[in-house]
Amino acid sequence: MAWDEWEQLKSEAAEKNATAMRLNQLPPEHGGGTPQGGDLKVHQKDLAAVGDSAFKLFDKLGKHGRDAWSISQTAAKDLTTQGFALGGALDHVQENWEKQLKTLLDACAHISNHLDFTQKAHAGDEYRITGMVSSITTLDQGFTERTQR
Repeated sequence: MAWDEWEQLKSEAAEKNATAMRLNQLPPEHGGGTPQGGDLKVHQKDLAAVGDSAFKLFDKLGKHGRDAWSISQTAAKDLTTQGFALGGALDHVQENWEKQLKTLLDACAHISNHLDFTQKAHAGDEYRITGMVSSITTLDQGFTERTQR
C-alpha cells in the first residue's frame, strides 16, 4: 500500500466516523469512571477480616509448622546411617517443607502488615486511572486537529 493510498483511507475513515476513538463505560448514574463512584470498592471491615485471618495463619504456622522438623531430621539421619536411600529423600522433603513454610510465612506477614493501606491505595488507583482515561480524549483531539490542517 502506498503512502498516498494510506492517507486517503485515513481521511475517508475520519469523514465516516467523526467521533474518533470511544471507550466503553457505564453511564455516570451507575458510578462508572469517577473517583467517587468507581467500580473498585474496598471496605475496612473486609480488609480487617482478611488481615486478621492472615495474622492468625502466620501465628499458627510459626508455632506449629516445624513440629515435625526434629523428628524428621532424626529419622532421616538414622535411615541414612543404616544405608537406606529413604533417609536422603526424607531430608530432601524436610528441606523443601522448610522453604515452602518460609514462603508462606512471608506471604502471611505481607498480607497482614499491608492491608491497612489498601483502601487508600485503591482510591488513589481509581483517581489515577480516571485521569489517564480522561486524558485520552485530550490526546485524541490533538491528533484530530493535527490531521485537519
